[in-house]
Amino acid sequence: MQKFKLMATMSAGLESLVAKELKDLGYQVQTENGRVKFEGTMEDIYRVNLWLRVADRIKIIVTEFEAKTFEELFQGVKQYPWEDLLPYDAEFPVNGRSKNSILHSVPTVQSITKKAIVEHMTEAYHARGYLPESGNRFVLETAIDKDHVMVTLDTTGDSLFKRGYRTEKGGAPLKETMAAALVLLAHWFTDNPFVDPVVGSGTIPIEAALIGRNIAPGLNREFDISAWDWFDPAIGERLKAEARAAIKFDEPLDITGYDIDGSMIEIAKANAEAAGVGDDIVFEQLAAKDWSTNKINGVLVANPPYGERLGDEDSVRLLYSEMGAIYRQMPTWSKYILTSDEGFEEAYGERATKKRKLYNGALKVDLYQYWGKKIRN
Repeated sequence: MQKFKLMATMSAGLESLVAKELKDLGYQVQTENGRVKFEGTMEDIYRVNLWLRVADRIKIIVTEFEAKTFEELFQGVKQYPWEDLLPYDAEFPVNGRSKNSILHSVPTVQSITKKAIVEHMTEAYHARGYLPESGNRFVLETAIDKDHVMVTLDTTGDSLFKRGYRTEKGGAPLKETMAAALVLLAHWFTDNPFVDPVVGSGTIPIEAALIGRNIAPGLNREFDISAWDWFDPAIGERLKAEARAAIKFDEPLDITGYDIDGSMIEIAKANAEAAGVGDDIVFEQLAAKDWSTNKINGVLVANPPYGERLGDEDSVRLLYSEMGAIYRQMPTWSKYILTSDEGFEEAYGERATKKRKLYNGALKVDLYQYWGKKIRN
């Protein structure tokens, strides 16, 4: 089976997590800013779309070359055998990016790429300068960095954060990929309790339950590659059947989520049911300041509201202070709190063991980590 050069893309700061996911799936990787490169067959493309929890997209690296003129760009794109990837009726929108390059006009880069592909395709398919673009979607991107051109083909379609279970969301939702990243960064062992005290629409505990049950995050959706005429649908059917067989049904999970807003609790319950983990999570209406526990060795992961997000800095700082007062009484618990508020530690009342810079969409945030001292049961 043909091998492709591939890359997974992700939010800045999450490269090492995606690289580990790919290594755990058996791939050799090369990590760069915002992407992890690897090689694989059509089957591998579908497998990683199905299983990666933190990546946004899986792309085929179609061709790479140097270009300092639009003629060089045109010829570099045109010489690729596009008929090997694109059927005659393919719909192929072209996106573009350019950084630190002579060819800096993105609209021109896109139009030149499109023109070159059309010219090659019309010659290959003996058409007369017209392609119907009425068939399946093949989304291309021409990215130029320091005059190095990389043309990629997106195999994913809707971003991988769209798992298909979120029926409703709150006012400031966290993407499923970021929620999964927070769970993985917390190094939660599934025999220990897991708590989200400000649960919102339930994304963090749902992702924890999917991890705890070993449920593939892409199990309830399809990908662009699924519809391509050169992809065998039996591959996807087999890989999904294998994924269903790998689910751990018998492992007890102790996952709870709390929120002061009762309507959000109902949304969280509905989302958990849609994800197939409704029985694995206990959701309760409760303010963060009113939660306490006698359990030990737990993990707490929270994405509390921050002033920049909800426009009320004083009440948010009060919440941080209340959280700090409660959580300092839980020395065996590890606490992971995501916020963009640079005054968090002062309000919380304790310096973090470690901070990690991440991005929630375009917003720079920090993951404040307070590591617990585990004791033997």
